[in-house]
Amino acid sequence: MAEVQTHTNSGEMIQRFVEFVMMHAQQASLFLGRIPHPQTGKSEVRLDAAKLFIDQLEMIQSKTKGNLTKEEEEILASILGDLRMTYVQVSTTASAEAATPGAAEPEAPKVEASAADESGSDEDKKKFSKSYGA
Repeated sequence: MAEVQTHTNSGEMIQRFVEFVMMHAQQASLFLGRIPHPQTGKSEVRLDAAKLFIDQLEMIQSKTKGNLTKEEEEILASILGDLRMTYVQVSTTASAEAATPGAAEPEAPKVEASAADESGSDEDKKKFSKSYGA
């Protein structure tokens, strides 16, 4: 049977819980493009990964209902509200960009054969030139 802790320092437990929630929130923010990737320095949007962390925080909120202090409840609710709004904004922006023809990915470079490619040795055939929207 589960053992109930009755003598723990409640301030320390609140701090640990808040740190746990903040770690999840930071990961969600990273995947929502709010925080630059630590290795590349560029913002990435990965909605599926962000949703995973938001869903985990929602699960924590649901499973701990009635067991959190007022402070913990407020922090978790505030963070979840912020992440949900950002998720909606980012997913709406991503959908709008995907639907806009001008916002589509740039075309792949065209490969044009040179005169050397048509007649010459195998070494010459390996050469090519790129044309970017000529």
